[in-house]
Amino acid sequence: MAKLVFDPTELPVSSLAGEAPIAPERLTPAALRARFAQTLAWDAEASDEGRGQSIEQLRRAAVLVPLVARPEGVTVLLTRRTDHLSSHAGQISFPGGRAEELDSSPIETALRETEEEIGIGRAHIEIIGVLPDYATVSAYRVTPIVALVQPPFTLRPDPGEVAEAFEVPLAFLMDGLNHQRRVLELPQGAGTRAFYSMPYEQYFIWGATAAMLRNLFHFLRA
Repeated sequence: MAKLVFDPTELPVSSLAGEAPIAPERLTPAALRARFAQTLAWDAEASDEGRGQSIEQLRRAAVLVPLVARPEGVTVLLTRRTDHLSSHAGQISFPGGRAEELDSSPIETALRETEEEIGIGRAHIEIIGVLPDYATVSAYRVTPIVALVQPPFTLRPDPGEVAEAFEVPLAFLMDGLNHQRRVLELPQGAGTRAFYSMPYEQYFIWGATAAMLRNLFHFLRA
């Protein structure tokens, strides 16, 4: 698949998702645990990113969706990748990466990668659920592992992979008015590719990370 080189921040916002925010009482640690313990019907959002790919043939990867239990409200811990990486350089992402042979499960991959990338040990992490696999344009099948992270903890970002780590209020990300839809015109008349973005302060959250947050949003709304 040809690599697309473009600046997503320069594309105009075509629309806002616009759904009502999830009520604050549904975003507490106890409520999040209870929601993942339930089995309710819901639909993951279709994505243009994995269009035309067979998910069974993609390389396996996993990310941790770290929900930090702050006294003032739950936040989502994200990273900004270093600018020199060969793929997704400078982008906002969850801690995680490709599965290794010794990983027993996607949960193991996410926990290992989180400790390697930002230094949070497993003693601080409580796995509460798993979201549907997500196919990326870079030919990965990513499993998002949702976890509550209990402070205090000390971040130790790997300088080879992580430029910085930061937190965004979960309430901001779980508000459809903050979900912007943008459309990229593909070269040589190959159509379009739509994606979501969720700009927060100086951070531009978009692509696979925004799409997985959209699925968390749909899951919590069900």
